[in-house]
Amino acid sequence: MKILAGNSNRPIAEAISAYLNVPLTKAAIRRFSDMEIFVEIQENVRGEDVFVVQSTNYPTNDNLMELLIMIDALKRGSARRVTAVMPYFGYARQDRKTGPRTPISAKLVANLIEKAGADRVLTIDLHAGQIQGFFDAPTDNLFALPVLHTDLTEKLPEGEVVVVSPDVGGVLRARSLAKRMDAELAIIDKRRERAGVSEVMNIIGEPHGKHCVLIDDIVDSAGTLCNASVALAEAGAASVRAYVTHGVLSGGAVARVSASPLTDLVVTDSIMATEAVRVSETVRQVSIAPLLAEAIRRISEERSVSSLFD
Repeated sequence: MKILAGNSNRPIAEAISAYLNVPLTKAAIRRFSDMEIFVEIQENVRGEDVFVVQSTNYPTNDNLMELLIMIDALKRGSARRVTAVMPYFGYARQDRKTGPRTPISAKLVANLIEKAGADRVLTIDLHAGQIQGFFDAPTDNLFALPVLHTDLTEKLPEGEVVVVSPDVGGVLRARSLAKRMDAELAIIDKRRERAGVSEVMNIIGEPHGKHCVLIDDIVDSAGTLCNASVALAEAGAASVRAYVTHGVLSGGAVARVSASPLTDLVVTDSIMATEAVRVSETVRQVSIAPLLAEAIRRISEERSVSSLFD
């Protein structure tokens, strides 16, 4: 087994490497003066089972292109199998046509990754499960919920808990956490007027006097979470915190979270923490590196991955 790290999230690749006790493969990944990407694998990979760790977060297009070129370099170096390990799969929110003459960019990205030569894909909490079907290659979509649940049970104060889905689309995820915690379920009914802007309409459920836990897969501008936290606070919630797999947190999202009623926003390290996240007293990260590392080990040894969640 060999592990190759891209530049998008070096810390998680190093954590995976340490967990598996497998050193990162030496490689030069640099830019020419016109920002063309150049990759040189500096170790022999002939016949090897190689895992390329690269999230496709901001700068999304650069990180995606870097991943494609790394895969191509490995295949041309005669690697036996190349697995694209994508803790965060960019473009996942464009999983269907939302109007006339609009793209399905998630499918396009899947095509690019396969065309570059990836034999397998490993990712966590795809925005839409059907994206697995966009690949012809085997695709493992892991779940961060066990990691988030472990942290939540350690941090949550005593009292009644209600798990809240910030929109109708996330009900299955919220129900799964509520079942684990033997807690009640609530749903935020919101209307989105345009992309990136959401308005809370009303709450289905009873948050009054309870500790509310918002659960979601992606937090970008944080508008949805912050609006939901305001609505829950106004409805008499004892506390409001949020657990989200992918902390995109673009623009002024961290400041928006800090100014909201949220006592805590917990994200995983699927995306490398920005300086704003590192210094924030409200936002913190938990690591999914052990989960990814164990999945990588099982794939390499041809063992069951799904049994991780039994």
